[in-house]
Amino acid sequence: MAILVTGAAGFIGFHLAGALLDQGRDVVGVDNLNPYYDPKLKKDRLAILAKRPGFSFEKLDLADREATGRLFETRFSRVVHLAAQAGVRHSITDPHAYVEANVSGFLNVLEGCKKSRPAHLVFASSSSVYGANTKQPFSVRDNVDHPLSLYAATKKAGELMAHTYAHLHGLPVTALRFFTVYGPWGRPDMALFKFTRAMLAGEPIEVYNQGDMKRDFTYIDDVVKGVVRVMEVIPEPNPRWSGDSPDPATSGAPYRLYNIGNNNPARLMDFIHLLEKALGMKAEKRFLPMQPGDVKETCADVADLAAATGYAPATPLEEGVRRFVEWYRHYYGT
Repeated sequence: MAILVTGAAGFIGFHLAGALLDQGRDVVGVDNLNPYYDPKLKKDRLAILAKRPGFSFEKLDLADREATGRLFETRFSRVVHLAAQAGVRHSITDPHAYVEANVSGFLNVLEGCKKSRPAHLVFASSSSVYGANTKQPFSVRDNVDHPLSLYAATKKAGELMAHTYAHLHGLPVTALRFFTVYGPWGRPDMALFKFTRAMLAGEPIEVYNQGDMKRDFTYIDDVVKGVVRVMEVIPEPNPRWSGDSPDPATSGAPYRLYNIGNNNPARLMDFIHLLEKALGMKAEKRFLPMQPGDVKETCADVADLAAATGYAPATPLEEGVRRFVEWYRHYYGT
């Protein structure tokens, strides 16, 4: 049976589908190609995948209950649900899009999996769920009840919904909290893309919180290797789980929760310096206050993921930034 990858035209979905095809797997990709950022980038990703044997694609909005139901009339060996309305700041201005995609859309995926019974559902959560937490590194055993954006709240809702389906229907589910993924074919709303575009256009870059921020930048190849490994580690109920002292990362149901990050946060100003080095130019910086919904620092505790899968991110930040710049210059001809 094929593997279903939702959000296949997106940044992570594109790279994951390619990696699975490299392994000789058949992949069915779905995406609604929404205009949150330039659909041309999404279509160009799909054009690459479309040339690969074993890949098929359907344009589909997962919030459409009937269409998603028809999708799951086909059985899949694994489902990797990456489709989502992304972006912390955009969730302030268009909240309904986040509930439709990240809550209603995911509910339809869960219903489809309940009926078609894939061996494993893996889905994308986000480091944003840690919200107002300040203890570093962020652990999957931390309380995450204080989100700072609706985007984060919808991702936490997804984790709760997934656990419910694992408990009620025995559906094996793994949630992955992604930490600031970057690399070639990345999202235009992310800092690396925005900074590169502005610098090459001779425009200032916007540096929030006066540059006093840290992010656990995680290179796309490392993330994809982690996801591929997680797909094969099918969760089982934890016999030691206790409601008297509940562990958020495991369950009496077949449910697991992992961080997938670099466990090595970088200062924003150091990150900008690496980009300046890769581009061979200095950035004009426009320093701004912290934006609503943002957090000052992120760092992933990946010990559980490493223990379960051998996950070990291996791409230095300088190398990852250089690879992105090479791709950007080639893609845009700059």
